[in-house]
Parts: sequence; C-alpha cells; structure tokens
Amino acid sequence: MNLDELPGSELILPGLEDLHNGNSNTMGALLVAIASTRLTNTGLNFPKAHLMPEPELTLYNHLQREREDASPHYNALLDSLNNFCNALELSRTRS
Repeated sequence: MNLDELPGSELILPGLEDLHNGNSNTMGALLVAIASTRLTNTGLNFPKAHLMPEPELTLYNHLQREREDASPHYNALLDSLNNFCNALELSRTRS
C-alpha cells in the first residue's frame, strides 16, 4: 500500500517532507512528532534529530493563534493522525 492512499496522508506526508527538509515547526511535522514512536515502530524512517519537544502543546498553541475553534480542530487533527497510524499499522501486519 502506498502511503498516499492512507487516511490522513494529506497531513502526515507533508510533515515527513518538512522534517526531511529540516523544518520541524509545521503542522504536519508536529503531527509526525506526536506519533513518532508509532510511526517508527511501523518501519517508517524520518529524521528525528529535530523533532519539537512537547509537540502536542506546540501544535495547540499554533492553532490558538490562528483559529477561534482551536480545540475541535486540534482534536480533528489528532483523529486524522490516529487514522493514519492505524491504517499504516494494519497494512504492515498484512504484508
């Protein structure tokens, strides 16, 4: 299965690219940092040297500055991240 076929890939794949380009403070890169252990356990390789500390708090703070509805949007992003991780884990167990 291609990663771009997984639910939530529109958020996670740009984050992986951001990390490869040394940018760890984007929404996608922060989502990858939040799930770094799960993603690594599936065999996904990405640079970990510059992962943001406390990515959950950093992401939420970004959203608060940009949106009035930060809390539901944050929860929706985490749901998308979880969907991506679940689908990736499932695809790896079927391989």
